[in-house]
Amino acid sequence: MAKGFIFDVDGTILDSMEIWMDAAKLYLKDLGIEAEENLGDIMFSLTMAEGAEYIRKTYKVNLSDKEICDGINQKVFGFYKEEAPLKGKSIEILEYAQKNNIPMVVATSTDRPMIEAAFERLNLGKYFKKIYTTTEIGSGKDKPEIFMRAMETLGTKPDETWLLEDGAYSMDTAKKMGIHTVGIYDKYSDKDQDMVKSLADVYITSWDEYEKVIKAVK
Repeated sequence: MAKGFIFDVDGTILDSMEIWMDAAKLYLKDLGIEAEENLGDIMFSLTMAEGAEYIRKTYKVNLSDKEICDGINQKVFGFYKEEAPLKGKSIEILEYAQKNNIPMVVATSTDRPMIEAAFERLNLGKYFKKIYTTTEIGSGKDKPEIFMRAMETLGTKPDETWLLEDGAYSMDTAKKMGIHTVGIYDKYSDKDQDMVKSLADVYITSWDEYEKVIKAVK
């Protein structure tokens, strides 16, 4: 039986990946600049600093990289605070874990202010013992540190722990540590679905299948 859950947020609990594809385009629109069609794909592969430099140079924006980063982050924060919805029936697995006294933590690549803003609006904070972000840990989910810290908080060993995640690289890290995985389909990681399926102990195409997850972790 699962003794602890580690949850990703974007594309797992929240249906929020779209803002990471659209934020730069929306930011440029506010500046009166029409962005190239595939800007979201370009930005998705870059760090924030690299993305700001790309925008400054490509679109001849007369602002510093920091000002561009701040402008894009304001767009992202506004989305989390006002709009980011739950992903389908993700609340069902949170309710199940809470009712069965299975502790939960968050491990996310999104910065804390965005997550906390969405969680406050959606009343999700009550479910989690702690939120871990890759920024605060100092390494991404392609490294084990964030999952080690999560298990310390959960008080679990890897084989007692389940990661619920839509990202293949994160699942790969967890599997190598001996953590069980639930893979969740998200359209923004469609190209990685074969790898997600291969890494998942349980794979679901939507949270309509939450009972499949519950059966697996019992």
